[in-house]
Amino acid sequence: MGRAFEYRKAAKMKRWGNMSKVFPKLARAITIAAKEGGTDPYLNSKLRTAILNAKSENMPKDNIDAAIKRALGKDAEEMYEVSYEGKGPHGVLIIVDCLTNNTTRTVANVKSYFNKCNGQLLPNGSLDFMFKRQAVFEFKKPSNMDLEELELSLIDAGLESMEVDEDTIYVYGDYTSFGTLNQAFEDLKIDITKANLQRIANSPLEFSDEELVEIDKLIEKIEDDEDVQDVFTNIA
Repeated sequence: MGRAFEYRKAAKMKRWGNMSKVFPKLARAITIAAKEGGTDPYLNSKLRTAILNAKSENMPKDNIDAAIKRALGKDAEEMYEVSYEGKGPHGVLIIVDCLTNNTTRTVANVKSYFNKCNGQLLPNGSLDFMFKRQAVFEFKKPSNMDLEELELSLIDAGLESMEVDEDTIYVYGDYTSFGTLNQAFEDLKIDITKANLQRIANSPLEFSDEELVEIDKLIEKIEDDEDVQDVFTNIA
């Protein structure tokens, strides 16, 4: 997946190693999913996915259960899903997905991060044509799995491409195929380790190690914000 991917992955894992930061983000996603579609994960695919991703980060069951219960409370916060787009140092393009109870606070914070790191916030919709929304699934490759047969089984469910990185398989499909692909994996009895919607750059760019260090300073500030759920870039 490339040097830049490994650099970003290592940097993110270093920061997200602090569970006091990652668990609240995961819990918020679980609460929102439960509030929108009900608290039964078998009937609510969005909640099922949020729980799956929480477990992949070793979030304790008690934390997961507490996040679901919060959706039932009368004083449960009204949360909003919002996205912001910007250009960072060296022309890197960035999309920031957030869950927030105060959009005024969130946009002000995100804008300040860009401004402090030689970047700028762009009008929403500016980067729509630069990124493609995709459903991405990740799972460990069983030793006896026939990859060609798997591809054929997933095509009708919306498979667009598949990558193998050592013992991990990544499956990509259009974001509208998230539900059908998820169901296909269940039918095939494949245990997914992670599943989410991502924004994949149509024309990813290479950056030098020095440029990546500067870019990562901005991304670190953004990811540390409690309202931010995901950050996507056009780094190759």
